[in-house]
Amino acid sequence: MMLPAPGPYQKLELGWQTKGRIGSLQSPQKFNNQDFTLLREYYLSRGLLFEDDTFPAHVSSIGPNLLSADKLSYLQWKRPTMIEKNPHLIVDGVSRFDIVQGEIGDCWVLAALGSLTLQRQFLENVMPKDQGFKETYAGIFHFRFWHFGDWVDVVIDDRLPFLNERYLSVQPRSRNEFWPSLLEKAYAKLRGSYQNLHWGYISDALVDLTGGVQVQFLLQKPPSDLQEIAKAAAKSQCLMGCTTPGGQSVGNMELKNGLIKGHAYTVTGATEIPYKNGWEDIIRVWNPWGHGEWRGPWSDGSPQWDRVPAEYKKDLYEDKDDGEFWMSRQAFTEQFSLLCICNNTPSFLDFGDQRGTRWSLAMYVNQWARGLTAGGSNYHNAGAFSRNPQYFIQVEEPDLKKYNVVVSLMQKPANNMPNAQKLFTGFLIFRVEPKFQGLKDRLPVAFFSQYKSKVLKYGFNVSTRDVTNYFFLSPGTYVVVPATSEEGQEAEFLLRIFLRIQDNHEDLKSRLSPVIPKDIPNQSQDNSSENIFLRYAKQGSDINASQLQRLLNEVFLEDQMASLSGGFCFESCRGILALMDLKSNGRLSLQEFKHLWKYLAKYKDIFRREEGTGSGFLDVSDLRNAVQRAGLAVDDQLLHLMALRYSDSSMRICFPDFVCCMIRLKTMASVFRNLSKDGKICFTAAEWMIFTMYC
Repeated sequence: MMLPAPGPYQKLELGWQTKGRIGSLQSPQKFNNQDFTLLREYYLSRGLLFEDDTFPAHVSSIGPNLLSADKLSYLQWKRPTMIEKNPHLIVDGVSRFDIVQGEIGDCWVLAALGSLTLQRQFLENVMPKDQGFKETYAGIFHFRFWHFGDWVDVVIDDRLPFLNERYLSVQPRSRNEFWPSLLEKAYAKLRGSYQNLHWGYISDALVDLTGGVQVQFLLQKPPSDLQEIAKAAAKSQCLMGCTTPGGQSVGNMELKNGLIKGHAYTVTGATEIPYKNGWEDIIRVWNPWGHGEWRGPWSDGSPQWDRVPAEYKKDLYEDKDDGEFWMSRQAFTEQFSLLCICNNTPSFLDFGDQRGTRWSLAMYVNQWARGLTAGGSNYHNAGAFSRNPQYFIQVEEPDLKKYNVVVSLMQKPANNMPNAQKLFTGFLIFRVEPKFQGLKDRLPVAFFSQYKSKVLKYGFNVSTRDVTNYFFLSPGTYVVVPATSEEGQEAEFLLRIFLRIQDNHEDLKSRLSPVIPKDIPNQSQDNSSENIFLRYAKQGSDINASQLQRLLNEVFLEDQMASLSGGFCFESCRGILALMDLKSNGRLSLQEFKHLWKYLAKYKDIFRREEGTGSGFLDVSDLRNAVQRAGLAVDDQLLHLMALRYSDSSMRICFPDFVCCMIRLKTMASVFRNLSKDGKICFTAAEWMIFTMYC
C-alpha cells in the first residue's frame, strides 16, 4: 500500500477513474484555450475554413533552424482538399503501414505512432472520432495528448507544409488518407514547432500518446528475462519501441545489415518458434520509413524460414518491402541499444501472471525550490538532502519474487517548452527503520546522517525528461526522495509510484488482471499549503492575483463547485488578496498564504455542512447559519446587504462568492474586535458599508 509522507507532504488518493476532473480523458484541458466544438460550429455556420492563428501557416510554425532560408522561400501550405478530390481521415482502418516518414527527422514520433496503431484502446484516446472531411468539415481537427499529468485537446487547421511539392512532414502511404499528417501537426503544435520534432526520445512520445509509464532496458547488458518481458508486453497490449546506437549527429547512415544508425523503430511482436531441434526466440521490428529492413538471419527471404514448420511460417512470415522484419533475440540485443516498453500499468513485469495481485498508483506534482525543497542528491549532506520532498510506500509480503515497485520521475520543462534545457534528476529509495516509522513529521536530518543500509539511487547521469526504474523490494516501509543532481536547482516535477499489492477481492474478475483503464489514475498532489504555494509561485517567493485565481480554481475547487459557479473570478481574487496582504505590496507571501489557506479550508467545511441539497448554493437562511457557525453574528439588515452583494438573481450564493464574503467579514471582525467591550462582535449594516468602502 501507499503511505502518505509525514507532515506537510500528506496526500494519498488511489483508484483508477477520474472522469470528472479537468485534465482527464473525458474532460481534457483545452490547449491554448481553443474549444474544438465551438470553433467548428462557428466556421460551419459562416461557411468558412478554420485558420489557426496560434499555429499559423507560417515559417514560425516550422522553426528557425529546420530549413535553410532558400528552402523556406519555397515552402507552401496545402489543405487535403487541395491535394485530393476525395480526402479521408482514415482509409480501411488505421495501420502502421499508413506511415511513411518525410523530411523531418522525427522517427521517434513515428515509431511511437506505429506502436500506437497496434493498440486501439490507446489510439481512440488520441484520435477522437467526431471529425472528418464529410458534412462537418470546416478545415479543423483535434487530437489528444498526455502532457505532464493531464490530457490536453490540441486543435489544428488542416494546412500541411510542402517543400518542392513534397510533404515536409510524414506522408501517408495512401494518397487520400491524412490521419498521420494531421496527428503529427497537432503534436508539433503541442511541442512548439515542427523543428522540435526533429530528433527526440521515443520514450517521451510513447508516454505522451498513452499517459502510461515507460521502462527502458539497456541492451548492452540486457536482463536475463528480456525475452519473457517482451513476450509479456506483447500479450498485455503494451507499446514498444527500440533504437539503434548513434545520436543526432549520425544522420541517416545505413549499415550493411540494412539497419539505420541512430534510428528509432517500432517493436511489433515477440514470440518463440520451433527451429531445427529446439526453439528460437525472435522479435519483429518495423522501420517508420516504410521501407529498409534487416538483412541478417530471420529477415525476409533468409534461409532460416525454410526450416520452420509450415503452420508457424504461415502465421508469421511475409516477404514484403514494408519496413517490417523479424530477427533473433540475440541479434536484436546486439544491433539495438535500447528497448522501451510503455503501458498504463507495468503489466509487462507480471510475465503474464497477475493472479492475486494488481498495480496501484499514486501520482504527485511538486517543485524543487531553492532554499526550501531543492536539497540535491548528496544524502551524505544530510542537512540539505532532508529538505527534498519525501514520499512513503509500504511494501507488502509478495507471493512470488517478482518486480513489485516502479518509480517514474518526470521533470516539467521550463516555460512549458519541451526542448528547454533539462536538469539531471533522479530519485533515491531508503528503507525506513522501525524507530523512525512512528514520526508524525517528515524524516529528520538524523535519519539520513545515520543511515547505514543500502541506498537505491537511480538517474542523475542523463538530462532526460523521464527517469524510471523497476525494483523488487522486500516487505517493509520505504521513503522515495526525488532530487536534482545539485543542491539549489529549481524545477517542477511529476512523481508516479506504481506498487504491486495483494488483491483481496473474492470475486474472480477482481483477482484477474485489471482492465487497462482508458484514463490515468487520480492525480495526487502534495496538497499542504506550502507545496501548493510553491507550485504556483513558480520561481518567485510570492503570488499575485492571477496566480491566486489559477491556484484556487485548479486546486481548491471541487469539479462540481467549479461547474456550478464558474470558479473564482479575477476581481474576487484581487479582493481576497487585498484583504490578506499585510505588506500592502499586491502579493501574498508564503506566510500570508498559509493564513488564507486555513480560512479557505474552514469555510469550505462550513459550506458543505450548510449546503445540504446538492445544489451547490446557499440561500439566505443557509448564509445566516454559516455565519453563526463561523463564530460571527450579523443583524438582519446586514444579512440582507450581504445577500444582495454576493448572491445571484435567485438570491443564491455559490461557493467562491461565499468565500469572498466570509473573508471580508472575518477581516472586518479582526478590525473591530478591540472596539467591543465584551469581545463579541455583532455587525450592523452601517458598519459593513463603511468597512467595504475602505477595504
